Amino acid sequence: MKNLKFWIVISIFAFCSLGCMFNSYAKEITIIYTGQTHGMIYPCSCPIEPDGGIARRATLIKQLRKEHSDNLLLDSGDFFAGGLMDEYTQNTELDSQRSLVNLKAMELMKYDALAIGDDEFNFGREFFQENIGKLKLAFLSCNLKSDNVSPFIIKEIGGTKIGIIGVTTVSAKQKAGGLEFSDPKTTVSSAVSQLQKKNVNIIVLLSQLGENEDLNLINDVKGIDIIIESHNKAQEEPSVKVGNTLLLRPSWEGKRLDIVTLTVEGNKIEKYKSDETRLSDQVPDDPDILSMLPKCFSDNNCKKEGFAGMCKDSGSLKSQCEFKKANEVRLLIITPKECIVCETTSVANFFKKQFPGLSVSYIYYPVKLADSFIKDFDVSGLPAYFLGKEAEKEKAFDSLKGNLKFKGDYYMVMPYFSGFSYLLNRQKVKGKLDVFLSLYDKTTAQLLDVIKEFNPEIHFLAIEETNKFDAPHGETEIEEDLRGVCVKKYYPGHFWDYISCRSKNIDSTWWEDCATNLDVNKIASCARGDEGKTLLRENTGLNKELHIVMGPSYLLDNQEIFGSKGVPAKEELKRIIKR
Repeated sequence: MKNLKFWIVISIFAFCSLGCMFNSYAKEITIIYTGQTHGMIYPCSCPIEPDGGIARRATLIKQLRKEHSDNLLLDSGDFFAGGLMDEYTQNTELDSQRSLVNLKAMELMKYDALAIGDDEFNFGREFFQENIGKLKLAFLSCNLKSDNVSPFIIKEIGGTKIGIIGVTTVSAKQKAGGLEFSDPKTTVSSAVSQLQKKNVNIIVLLSQLGENEDLNLINDVKGIDIIIESHNKAQEEPSVKVGNTLLLRPSWEGKRLDIVTLTVEGNKIEKYKSDETRLSDQVPDDPDILSMLPKCFSDNNCKKEGFAGMCKDSGSLKSQCEFKKANEVRLLIITPKECIVCETTSVANFFKKQFPGLSVSYIYYPVKLADSFIKDFDVSGLPAYFLGKEAEKEKAFDSLKGNLKFKGDYYMVMPYFSGFSYLLNRQKVKGKLDVFLSLYDKTTAQLLDVIKEFNPEIHFLAIEETNKFDAPHGETEIEEDLRGVCVKKYYPGHFWDYISCRSKNIDSTWWEDCATNLDVNKIASCARGDEGKTLLRENTGLNKELHIVMGPSYLLDNQEIFGSKGVPAKEELKRIIKR
């Protein structure tokens, strides 16, 4: 009997040891997440990358679940259609119907949790409460009191306990028909504390507060491992680490599917890898979603090359697209013969979607026919786009006519709408490169390393109105710009080193650390006085002339203007400059 007890003890010890060893091994947990989809159930009507759609999303989610058995599928809110942020809004009836289709699809995809956003009240309190109660989905908000809404849930994934909290912006109160909202920070802090008492290993917050408030939460509420945000349309990186918290930004309108893979060791996140996958036409539609998806909600959903589409019985399962041969509409494009950055395809594709019968022709400047259009329409930049007068008869014309200028048989597309890359009224200066940037952009340090060898002229992104300068980061950025132009005047040989140093340490107030061997009192005196303002006015004069307010932007040879998303590859930039 003693021996039996001994072996029982040994067995229990061995089991615990194996369990403890197992939990210490590194494992991967995959979080698939969406947010701010605004009832986008079809691929977008975009001129480039017409991506998205719930049928494609469902296919990719099924594939990811097969590849990653330990997974979560989450949404950070604003999944209802309608409202100011819905680009495809029609009317209350069709928008609410589209919202229900979207919700049903999310149920079929088996979302683990959804945060409640302000757009979930676009159709009032009763619609919201009635319809979320019909679905087998976990709706979360820790600061909203409503039936069928929980502050948080706990999911155990691969032996790791994950707490998931939702929080709603208090601005939702205006549409929520008297539902009670509490202070977000107080309720999030309480929810985190409750989850910690339940021995949760990882805490995920699905936030509707906006990034500024999310950053405040990271500082004020300790213990949040991941925030999946919403209310952020900016084209920023899908993920960023802020202190110990991972901030995730879902793709706008569900055009991409976002994934983060967590490497977990000892039930703690050791590292992560984020990725996003285009929901392009290379992703097949899921048949289950397709079977419950109306063919169309509007004419925009009915696309066929060379045909005009019309949606019949919009929003119902009986809906159908009817097509008829599109009327021909001319689009004349005038573009320079020699302009490497004059890309016209995206604008032409945009008008192709508006006018399915579009016929595109080109005139290559300089020729006499181009000069005639340039003179008649007072064109200052190319490419320039001209629609034939017959466009007036097309349905899409009404929404575009405010951006058109008519003369003779053509409507010129205003340059603020179509953009331009080649400035006609500027003298060419071969090899000159002007770069417009902000030292506060997170990619500026890398950008400066790339462009240094091309010896560019640097212009700060500040604007002056009524003798007062302004910049995206306010007075702090203006003060930095003023110091920068003063360094350039008095220590031109040190200017590049100074702005490179500051761009790498821009959050530090100790700017003097980047002014090594310089007279910091002289720089400060210049920056604080009228001299600094005069220098900054000169530095940003070209910005004002060319109406440049965003960066990085580039002016090449004093004629060709273009921008880049983030940092361009050095070889690509060299190809453009040395062509």
